[in-house]
Amino acid sequence: MAAVPFRLIDSGVRDGREQIAFDAALVELHKAGRVPDTVRFLQFHPSALVGRHQSLSGEVKVAHCKAKGIGLVRRMTGGGSLYMDEKQLGWELVLSRKRLPLPGLADYTRAICEAVAHGLSEGFGIEAKYRPRNDIEVAGRKLCGTGGFFDGDTLIYQGTTLVDMNPQDMLAALNVPEAKLKKRDIDDAGQRVVTLKELLGHVPDMAKVKAAIIGGLEAKLGIKTTAAAISEMEFAEGRRLFDAEIGTDEFVYEIDTPLGGGDDVLSASQTGAGGTVNAFLRLEGRGGARRIREALLTGDFFVTPPRMVFDLEASLRGALKSEAGAVVDAFFQRTKPDLLTIAPADFRKVIEDAIAR
Repeated sequence: MAAVPFRLIDSGVRDGREQIAFDAALVELHKAGRVPDTVRFLQFHPSALVGRHQSLSGEVKVAHCKAKGIGLVRRMTGGGSLYMDEKQLGWELVLSRKRLPLPGLADYTRAICEAVAHGLSEGFGIEAKYRPRNDIEVAGRKLCGTGGFFDGDTLIYQGTTLVDMNPQDMLAALNVPEAKLKKRDIDDAGQRVVTLKELLGHVPDMAKVKAAIIGGLEAKLGIKTTAAAISEMEFAEGRRLFDAEIGTDEFVYEIDTPLGGGDDVLSASQTGAGGTVNAFLRLEGRGGARRIREALLTGDFFVTPPRMVFDLEASLRGALKSEAGAVVDAFFQRTKPDLLTIAPADFRKVIEDAIAR
């Protein structure tokens, strides 16, 4: 079978919001058939990035980041908060599911992560392995984090390879939960992750890291990349999306203090192997007629498409509190989204727990 052709581009080191706006531009242009299947490399000026459904203030030390000139950025993809700078390499695939068919997001996650792990292992003589749900690890320590979503036939799948990093920079910028620091009996966040620098004893040339990743993707996914320049059309669409939404504080702070705070906000949290989901509800009415006036669902989960969460919030507005669980069940039966890390029952439980409080 002939290799599937992919374009290879590199947007270099840029402002974090610019890079995310370019993500959105690639997705929109690919959906419209105006750009081909693409592998892209990208790097960031120092930035704290939150997942699409996370609370900014809950995940990031905003005052510290502002004082140190660290960018505040909201990603298009789900998952947890990240600290990024020039010493880490971002990579992503934007592709047609028809041209590279797999059943669901979990299957793409495994295939892409195994391909990148293979490339890094071959390129640097290490034993990198895919670890569900979406990490690439060496001896139990995270070397790459990944995530993605579908938008129609278009899949965007992204990853970050830790070439070099100062864990103290990450801890200073992010609100890392104590439970996460002690995950799998590891007390120091610096011991939870590992960099290529630590594994190799030196910082590898970034071009070699890129070549290793491409080699793995080509060998395991059956694709063939050809280097190309980024078009002015893509830059223009990225600038448009940056100005209209992604580069704005309104977008980045869109989920910050849940529902504006206040004693009348009911909340609950559910954490499992697939991540954390938080529910924030404001009710109205009295007695048996009490209804959900506002609903906000946050967390480090992955769902596709990401707008599913906003649709679920909308479906809950106006629902009787006694019927909230049934509304959640009906929503998932109707929409049947692809949930990589979390189940419909997790959403139902956290909403019912919030109401019970």
